[in-house]
Amino acid sequence: MASKSVIPRRRITFSAVQEQSASTVAADANEVKPVEKKAPTKPKKIPAKPLSQLTEEDVIPSLKATLEAQDHITELELSFEENRLEGSFLKKGNPYSFWAFFPDGVLTGPKGCSLSSYGSGVSTVEPFLIDEKKITEKHIVFWVEKRLAAQGIIPVWRG
Repeated sequence: MASKSVIPRRRITFSAVQEQSASTVAADANEVKPVEKKAPTKPKKIPAKPLSQLTEEDVIPSLKATLEAQDHITELELSFEENRLEGSFLKKGNPYSFWAFFPDGVLTGPKGCSLSSYGSGVSTVEPFLIDEKKITEKHIVFWVEKRLAAQGIIPVWRG
């Protein structure tokens, strides 16, 4: 017969109790309120200038500087009347004119442009600034410059 020796097993039990400090007990007693965070205040938007003011104060000076920087342009005249930006100049003695018009008197409404060169009649009216989401004075100057460059009146690239 085979004998088996049995070794008694011991059970060891551990338990841990976390004691709370006085401040934790007090915090539990007083309900913890979440701190309300204030959203950062956004600077107020500057109201958009009326089209006539924007054109007179921002577009015409910038466009004038752009065109005066071109070679051989003389007798430059720029004006804004009746919701229409008009420009005329001579390049190497040849007359050129352009119009950018805003029939509704706002930048968000319909817009168009037209050109005339060598004293001929006005070209076909073309859409103007149709893909822009938020139009600024820089867009207007850029698109006038782009239209003049597309007709070969001013160079596409600046030297």
